[in-house]
Amino acid sequence: MTNKESEKKVLNISIPADLEVVYANLVRITHSPSEFIFDFAQMLPGLTGPELKSRVILSPVSAKLIYKALGDNLSKYEANFGEITLPRSSSLANTLFQPPAE
Repeated sequence: MTNKESEKKVLNISIPADLEVVYANLVRITHSPSEFIFDFAQMLPGLTGPELKSRVILSPVSAKLIYKALGDNLSKYEANFGEITLPRSSSLANTLFQPPAE
């Protein structure tokens, strides 16, 4: 099998019927020499703070492969739907979850 053929190979991943799907709009990323830890959380209006929903631990190699795959998928997304614009605020959470104006 050539490199081109192996790149086109798609893994068939079965999704359990009882898989819990969570929404996250915040991630805290920490790392050690041997692993990356992604804590996915929800930060919603009316909550006192972010609520942790899921923790994913990856090897550095896996984290870098996901980083590359995410970049590739973001490029494809923007080619299809246009550029994703980011808020100008230093904190996405501050931009999205401002208290109501009085």
